[in-house]
Amino acid sequence: MANDINVVVLVGRLTRDCELKSTQSGTSVCRFSVAVNKRRKVQDSWTDEVNYFDIVLWGKTAETLKPYLVKG
Repeated sequence: MANDINVVVLVGRLTRDCELKSTQSGTSVCRFSVAVNKRRKVQDSWTDEVNYFDIVLWGKTAETLKPYLVKG
């Protein structure tokens, strides 16, 4: 089972601009959060429920995506 890979795709909105920092060894780290709405029916009416996910990108991926990860 060591060869199993899980893939998760989140489609939502950024809650704030991402923060790009570097570790002491020089590895880039980008942190941001995504808000994802879920709509469900409760009795006769629909309600919106929001889930927040904290995301961390490492290395070259963090550096490459930084300009594109802006709120709004």
